[in-house]
Amino acid sequence: MRWLVVLALAVLQQQPVGAAVVQEHVQRPYPVHLQPGQTLRQALQAATPIVVDGRRFHGYTRWHVRWNYRWWREASGRCAITEVTTRLSTEVQLPELHNASPQQQATFDRYLRALAQHEQGHAQFGRDAAQAIDQGIARLPAAADCATLERNADALGRRLLQEHVEREKQYDRDTGHGAAQGARLE
Repeated sequence: MRWLVVLALAVLQQQPVGAAVVQEHVQRPYPVHLQPGQTLRQALQAATPIVVDGRRFHGYTRWHVRWNYRWWREASGRCAITEVTTRLSTEVQLPELHNASPQQQATFDRYLRALAQHEQGHAQFGRDAAQAIDQGIARLPAAADCATLERNADALGRRLLQEHVEREKQYDRDTGHGAAQGARLE
């Protein structure tokens, strides 16, 4: 019977760690009511609920990554990750135009396509962060004890999260908050 337990533990240790990213996405449009004599830019600036560091933006993406994991403690006290679940929630806010002429609507539609593309770039940073954290924690080697394993897993998650936040900030600098991708009104 003892050899059966040893064999079961050996098989368990060879199995890949179960890992999964669970995603939840929400679209939150906000209304823009174009008034007579108002330009699209004026209407968007007046309607946007998005203010970051005192600046108004027409689109915005928020993402948040959380992770948890399970581990197995061997008889020796060593601990190894057996399962990782990473959750990503994203929320995208974009304008929705009302009361526009056909020409204004066409201009807005071109602008909105470029703005949405830029915001999807932001959402991709969240997806990339969640995937990196999920895979990174799943691949952690066993530790001498479970407290060390938990510290290592959480430190890795925080480091990877911060790396992706910094990359996202660079993305905005590189694209001029989407202007270089066509998200600009003349």
